[in-house]
Amino acid sequence: MSRLRARCPDCGTFTAVALGPDYECHACGREFAAGLVRVPQAWGEGGESMAEAARLPLPYPEAAVVEEETLGEQNLAIATELPERPLVLGGCCCSHIGAVEGLATRYGRLALVWLDAHGDLNTPETSPSGNLWGMPFRMILDAGAVEPQDAILLGARSLDPPEREYVASIGLRTDASELEQVLDGTDGVYVALDVDSLEPGEIHPFMPEPGGLTLDEVDQLLQRVRERATVLGAGFSGVAADPDNVQPLTRLALALGL
Repeated sequence: MSRLRARCPDCGTFTAVALGPDYECHACGREFAAGLVRVPQAWGEGGESMAEAARLPLPYPEAAVVEEETLGEQNLAIATELPERPLVLGGCCCSHIGAVEGLATRYGRLALVWLDAHGDLNTPETSPSGNLWGMPFRMILDAGAVEPQDAILLGARSLDPPEREYVASIGLRTDASELEQVLDGTDGVYVALDVDSLEPGEIHPFMPEPGGLTLDEVDQLLQRVRERATVLGAGFSGVAADPDNVQPLTRLALALGL
């Protein structure tokens, strides 16, 4: 499917057409602020529910469904199929890699806001589990798609010791009060939101972690991002395949102006 044409979530036809970063359905006339990229894959053991969550019916035109046999192929396919303003629905947090890499080729300086209880900053050598879904933020930074000074990790409360060492070694920002410093001078921002950054009672994550942010707090944080930078794209990951997640995810996308 061409990334200029997508399936309309309202009428189900392939008549949602990209008009710049937005889409308009030529059949029913509805307009949308982003194109949805589904990535029903989890690169680790036991992530079937998380992968299935990529098929939740978010109210955005479906521009692509990416199902590849390797993570490298997945990253390339996402970057290739990426709408001008993507909303990525994983799967695991590895779904953000291709989106960030794709956007980084279009813009001179990309900011990255990463919300996650765990951090995803391990390497194959430091990971206790070996699951690739614990490494994508590190992969992005090591590849140079985003510079450390243009990135921030928020909502983290369960980092492995090597991850804490890495955060300190590169000076990665981890406090919401530093958000403006991260966004300043960039061409726009991608927001990667693993829903385990929220308190489990606020949403249904694949890997619940107590002590998280409330839905209201994340909504306000995303509105701050939107007010201070151009939102070039966003993605949700770490979601349980529960229909009750559709409403809060839609709310958070709207907070970003999508």
